[in-house]
Amino acid sequence: MGEEAITLEVGGMTCDGCAGRVRSALEDVSGVVSAVVSHESGSAIVSHSGVPRSLMAGAVRAIGYAVDGSAEEFHWRDGSVWNRSAYNTMWCLIGCSIGDLGTIAYFQFVWTDSGWSTMAIMMLAIMNGLLTSIALETVILLKQLPFRNALRTAAGMSLISMIAMEAAMNITDIVLTGGAMLTWYAIIPMWVAGFLTPWPYNYWRLKKYGVACH
Repeated sequence: MGEEAITLEVGGMTCDGCAGRVRSALEDVSGVVSAVVSHESGSAIVSHSGVPRSLMAGAVRAIGYAVDGSAEEFHWRDGSVWNRSAYNTMWCLIGCSIGDLGTIAYFQFVWTDSGWSTMAIMMLAIMNGLLTSIALETVILLKQLPFRNALRTAAGMSLISMIAMEAAMNITDIVLTGGAMLTWYAIIPMWVAGFLTPWPYNYWRLKKYGVACH
């Protein structure tokens, strides 16, 4: 995809230091080539390769500055946002599956006489799935952010998505198997349900607020 440029009107900048922070935030967004920011004109000229405007605006808002004139009417027809939100959802699914399916497998094949109820196993699976998803997304975000910021971003920005994903996966498992079990005919439907359930939410969050995990 070719390089293009847009102008964001940024409010709240009062000095060169402000402009520098806005520039760093924009250039940390994957796909942004460069940003020329001026506190005097209150603008940022951003060169990028197919980055949604909402994502760049969200990066600026995340550090405390207003982005005037960048809002657009929300709709569900933005293919680039569907693709990016699908990518985010995929990595969340991978992270959740490691802890979730691993927990179910442990009780099914290793600790077979635990005496734990299906509900207890599923609750533990959900908890472990959340932890492994946060851990995986933190590792991914370390390419862009310091560890503390990466961990905070992974833990906070995708929590609703992960909970919806985990609930969908485990409900699907119970419906298909009658308990906390992994079978060849249940795993793929679990992944499909886990992916499709939070995907529209992730699109909405990215399109409306420019919020994404990576």
